[in-house]
Amino acid sequence: MAQEMEKRINEVCVRILAASRSELYLHMRFLDVALSAFSYVQNPEMEALGTDGVGFYYNPAYLGGLYREGRVWVNRAYLHMVFHCIFAHPWKDTRLRKKRASRLVEENLADLLWDVSCDIASEAMIDSIPLHCVRRPASAFRRETYAELGKKRRVLNAEGVFTALLEVRPSQEQLRRLSQEFYVDDHRFWSGGKRKTPNQRPKENWDDIRNKMETELQSFGQDSATGASEGILEQIKVENRDSYDYRRFLQKFAVLKEEQKIDPDSFDYGFYSYGLSLYGNMPLIEPQESREVKKVEEFVIVIDTSMSCSGELVKAFLKETYSILRETESFFRKIKIHIIQCDEMVRKDDRITSQEELEAYMEHLELLGQGGTDFRPVFTYVEELMAKREFTNLRGLLYFTDGKGIFPRKMPRYETAFVLMQKEYEEVDVPAWAIKIYLDQEEMEAYKEGITDEH
Repeated sequence: MAQEMEKRINEVCVRILAASRSELYLHMRFLDVALSAFSYVQNPEMEALGTDGVGFYYNPAYLGGLYREGRVWVNRAYLHMVFHCIFAHPWKDTRLRKKRASRLVEENLADLLWDVSCDIASEAMIDSIPLHCVRRPASAFRRETYAELGKKRRVLNAEGVFTALLEVRPSQEQLRRLSQEFYVDDHRFWSGGKRKTPNQRPKENWDDIRNKMETELQSFGQDSATGASEGILEQIKVENRDSYDYRRFLQKFAVLKEEQKIDPDSFDYGFYSYGLSLYGNMPLIEPQESREVKKVEEFVIVIDTSMSCSGELVKAFLKETYSILRETESFFRKIKIHIIQCDEMVRKDDRITSQEELEAYMEHLELLGQGGTDFRPVFTYVEELMAKREFTNLRGLLYFTDGKGIFPRKMPRYETAFVLMQKEYEEVDVPAWAIKIYLDQEEMEAYKEGITDEH
């Protein structure tokens, strides 16, 4: 009897969720794959709802209560968890972010701060959708929260909300109130950046869904019937940006060259043969005194010193680059780096040939310029240096900027990357021959404060 009752309850819950999925699909067809990505799993031990990107876990009593309040509440909860997955909240690696937060807020509040930020991001997206199927009256507190966050961040994604909240250093009571206002689902199933088992790849699945959504939304334009897709597309573009390991990226400029260093993995064949000829069965093993390695030897760093670029961010970028250059496994002991400062014209060129010179440069760093932004003078200047044979094998140029300037039309003879760091997420168009890299401002600021991510 009990099993039969449980079965009937489960059937009713599945019908409720299926009806919610269908209603959302009818109004937002661009979410078709995302809405169908869950399998429904009954979990009476839970207090509410939750997801790990694969299952939609629900407490039957809680789900039934939502439905009795109105279909809108079920629709909103369903969409809330879909947005969590579309924007990869369950799989974000937040260790560095939480380390930084733990220095600024009360102890043990970093986890709550991230959970609240994710919930606000999902709810803000839902509240921006002009559809009756998800519309609900917003409380005064909710409206005030959106207004205050909107002053600090144009795009209310989870990372932006987290940073904005951290700036005001909320108390435990303030976070509890925010949590109560925006709570929808239980985050206990989130992996927090940890890998699932090989047969459980929810992040990869949702990455594919998000990429297809971006393509469809860009191809067919904004949903003219609802206007719901505009804000979603903006956040999807932010999430789909390529993220680079900066250290790994610099290896693109590496060259193969012999380095004077004992190589324990190889030996001199001359000594080996001499030993065999002299002693018959006793070769002489002598390690090679040099070995061929692929490291970075010479490249150019350009700093945009225009008014639009923050001096603090520039220094954080240089500090990060400096820490990489100190790693002997990545760079030759003798290097040739030109650090050029430029706004609408080349202001300064510092030639770095050793770690000692780089340390001295960082200690006495002074930024010059503060004019407009024109990228062309740097490329002309580097061509002049190459004509003077200043470089023997220049592989690449890194241009740290906000991307707002005049680009050269002609492709240079070396790889060029525009390294972009922005407080707000804004799409920047660079020439087709250039690489575009977005750096995480929060990570840079954490690094500047001496916070590292120790795995």
